[in-house]
Amino acid sequence: MSPWGSAERAEWRGTQKKLRSYSDDVLSAVRRLEPAYEVVTYGTLDYAPDGSYPLVALRSRRWSDALPVALVTGGVHGYETSGVHGALRFAERQASAFAGRLNLLIVPCVSPWGYERIHRWNPDAVDPNRSFKPDGAAAEALRLMELVAPYRGRFLAHLDLHETTDTDETVFRPALAARDGKTFVPGVIPDGFYLVGDADNRQLGFQQAIIAAVEPITHIAEPDAQGRLIGEPVLSRGVIEYPVRSLGLCASLTGARFTTTTEVYPDSPRTTPERCNEAQEAAVRAGLEYALKA
Repeated sequence: MSPWGSAERAEWRGTQKKLRSYSDDVLSAVRRLEPAYEVVTYGTLDYAPDGSYPLVALRSRRWSDALPVALVTGGVHGYETSGVHGALRFAERQASAFAGRLNLLIVPCVSPWGYERIHRWNPDAVDPNRSFKPDGAAAEALRLMELVAPYRGRFLAHLDLHETTDTDETVFRPALAARDGKTFVPGVIPDGFYLVGDADNRQLGFQQAIIAAVEPITHIAEPDAQGRLIGEPVLSRGVIEYPVRSLGLCASLTGARFTTTTEVYPDSPRTTPERCNEAQEAAVRAGLEYALKA
């Protein structure tokens, strides 16, 4: 079994069809939020023949250089719906809670092509969430790095909103194995909400405050028989860690003191997509409140 070359990548791209509208679902919501935020277009992705995608961020309208900055990102993996709509829900409902306390920079959909096709990758079969490094191959990541660069050193917190769906096991991980010329080994999706912290910057109190805020909304993932989630040791209820910088993950983007990656499982019979959106909103608010008081 050999890794994909350009022909295989082109063949894969040809099978990806538009299933929903970034313009209707995301850009229209961003425009409705313009009274509360400055809308910043930080780049454009030209993915002919599929279209051109403006990349947008919401920036606190009452920005103050005397205040710290918090970044909220969703849709780094475009198919992860609650990350996108959780970020938009937070932007709509929580802005007033942080006025005069924190500058907010909210990027609701980092990967619009992937959002429309409900896919993890960009059209080059590259995972944006392994590309947050100088030699990263995803334009989605590079444009976001450029947006964030002027604020580095001022970030207090960054919450990157993700989810896992059943298609991770039926579509995305098998495709990853095929792309890389490896044998697919089935895994298990944790049933519930959990967090991935930074192994090089452990902030358990921060992670625990988020778990406590989310648990009344949706259930927390339980560890397996080995005390692990997705193969990693559980450090605290619903909390694991990755070396986010060495992996090129979005959570490494800002160098903030407080960072986390949320994961929720909307296909669980114990929750609903709407509750997952609500859980993402609650996670952001709880994390920012904790960071401001720390």
